[in-house]
Amino acid sequence: MSPHVILAIDQGTTSSRAIVFDEAGQPLGSAQRELPQIFPHPGWVEHDAERIWRDTLAVCREAISASAMDPSHVAAIGITNQRETSVVWRRADGRPVHNAIVWQDRRTAGECRRLRDEGHEDGVRRTTGLLLDPYFSATKLAWILDHVEGARAAAERGELAAGTIDTWLLWNLTDGGVHATDATNASRTLLFDIHEQAWDADLLALFRVPESILPEVRDSSGSFGEASSELFGRPIPIRGVAGDQQAATFGQTAFTPGMIKSTFGTGTFALLNTGTEPIESRNRLLTTVAWRLGGVVTYALEGSIFVGGAAVQWLRDGLGVIDEAAETEALAAGVEDTGGVYLVPAFVGLGAPYWDPDARGAILGITRSTGVAHIARAALEAVSYQTRDLMGAMAADSGADLLSLRVDGGLVANDWAMQFLSDILALPVERPKVTETTALGAAYLAGLDAGFFSCLDEIESLWQSERQFEPGMEEERREALCAGWKRAVSRVLSEEPPGRGR
Repeated sequence: MSPHVILAIDQGTTSSRAIVFDEAGQPLGSAQRELPQIFPHPGWVEHDAERIWRDTLAVCREAISASAMDPSHVAAIGITNQRETSVVWRRADGRPVHNAIVWQDRRTAGECRRLRDEGHEDGVRRTTGLLLDPYFSATKLAWILDHVEGARAAAERGELAAGTIDTWLLWNLTDGGVHATDATNASRTLLFDIHEQAWDADLLALFRVPESILPEVRDSSGSFGEASSELFGRPIPIRGVAGDQQAATFGQTAFTPGMIKSTFGTGTFALLNTGTEPIESRNRLLTTVAWRLGGVVTYALEGSIFVGGAAVQWLRDGLGVIDEAAETEALAAGVEDTGGVYLVPAFVGLGAPYWDPDARGAILGITRSTGVAHIARAALEAVSYQTRDLMGAMAADSGADLLSLRVDGGLVANDWAMQFLSDILALPVERPKVTETTALGAAYLAGLDAGFFSCLDEIESLWQSERQFEPGMEEERREALCAGWKRAVSRVLSEEPPGRGR
């Protein structure tokens, strides 16, 4: 039988998964393994890169088996990944010189503050579309080179390779044959000129990252080599790569400028398609590459919330007040309101539009009558308030009226949370039938190059709505709730967050 399925790798912050999709974009089989988080110091977050590779290979094999297929049926592999998370490894043996430093990690906040104080942020933003923040890859790479004995000298001798998680997986899948990334992941490093579509020499010098350790940048849909026959019994072409939020936007088929999606996972990320011309944000959003096809770049405005669903995970793992994340839906619905409680989940600082790495989380408004249900509801409500902050900034930057929001990610299974989101945004919220749109986007990108799909219109025709949530909250109540959120955020901001008063 000729190959007729796509294997999508979705390597995320808290898990590694793989899903097999058919020609209609329907999942046939999947597998997932949880990824432990490593916290060496407060504000530091790391991953075991070798475990990421082992788990990724395992779930690929398990997903193919679960789909009742075998490797001969797989036409291509697509990869999507947690962005910004950075790995440096030895070319000779493929061994990392240090744990991967995760996008949430804040250890380089002081370095970013120094560069900002020296006046570099405007130039960095014009070139990369990004802000000077430890969220991005450049200062993570420099930290590894500076703090691992002999690493910088080895890098200068050409002995080291580096990249984001997609690059790390590509290297291992191809047995070291391909050291590459795509334009979406490159655009998250603070080292890539999103206008010229090339590594920028001035930024490489500023951040002290040798170009020799960086991967080749390719289109998001195209050839990335072949997975070694030793892994699956036959070589399988790798045809698509994109960072997780761009892949989710592609999976939501937000191909028309003005379309917007938000992914509710560990963090929450909203992307607005702005077409082939980048828009420079006036409201501290990010200008980023949505995807690059045939050398043509589609851009997006992005708002990044560092803690979304992770707040619910904290209730489970940190406080131990729930056993399963799904319990929050019944808890939230079981109380009339939060009783004035707001949870600001600034566990690793605040992302857009505040960009305050020194902010820390807080629960405000607690009284003697506050219970677990109120705090659980406040955690869910915080996701909606943060999304409203992003949507307001996007509307101001783009000058467009936002008509609806397509959503995906683990939290969207929570009907209560999605209804509250619609109420707070005063917009319809559309949930697709296939909510694993991150993996689906990777499959679409790979399938486009593999000849599964002839064009974007064909892919767009596959999108189907499972449910649309309509706003029903009175405006007076909405505005009062959001005003309370603004007051709560003001209590956790550091004395002088980046961009305020500058």
